[in-house]
Amino acid sequence: MVPTCLLSAALACGGGQTAPATPASTVAAAVDASTAGTITATVLFAGARPAVSMVRLDGDAKCVAENGAAERPAESIVLGEDPALQNVFVYVKDGLGNLTFPIPTEPVVLDQQKCRYVPRVFGIRVGQPLEVHNSDPLLHNVRSAGKINQPFNMGEPVKGVSFTRTFTTSEVMVPFRCDVHAWMQAWAGVLTHPFFGVTGTDGRVSLAGLPPGTYTVEAWHEELGTRESTVTIAAKETKDVQFTFVR
Repeated sequence: MVPTCLLSAALACGGGQTAPATPASTVAAAVDASTAGTITATVLFAGARPAVSMVRLDGDAKCVAENGAAERPAESIVLGEDPALQNVFVYVKDGLGNLTFPIPTEPVVLDQQKCRYVPRVFGIRVGQPLEVHNSDPLLHNVRSAGKINQPFNMGEPVKGVSFTRTFTTSEVMVPFRCDVHAWMQAWAGVLTHPFFGVTGTDGRVSLAGLPPGTYTVEAWHEELGTRESTVTIAAKETKDVQFTFVR
């Protein structure tokens, strides 16, 4: 049965009106570009390649129609160029001190496509708009279950609808799910700075524009946990760091 709160065309379950976006910061980034360096992270998967598990979609005939099949591969562990690990959120966890950075006004888009969230893992800044869109011709709802940021639960009953939210404080990670389709999951890393990224098929993330210093860099994966490394970069230096996850 569809939850009662989803029967309203696009009303929040206790979410009320769309929260206004936080005004963009006017404070310039306190980084000297002439001395800035880069940390390049590579994330690898060790051990035997996991067997592909399947997600069943046949609980919703419209999801089956959108995908052209009753099941599809799960996305909890996705390997790219062997043995690169995809969908790992890599970010500077510590070391920036009191530096402040302008808040982007361009929204990050989280879309619902073929009964899945796209992207599955993403980063966003505190105060930056998050636009949640429904590209499917069917009912979804979006439940954000932050432990620090205020949770919300919004229904998106038809194709083309969207809403906007902002996060007010750092949190790694904020989970998203759909109550109608239990397999739909996504995660957002919310930060006050721009030094983050998500691994693709090559398992790499470049954290460019960092001032010289010593940093704690963390790699987060939805199923395999976290890894940390301490990295020191000098002026104009590029330094590589590698994270290895084992199941």
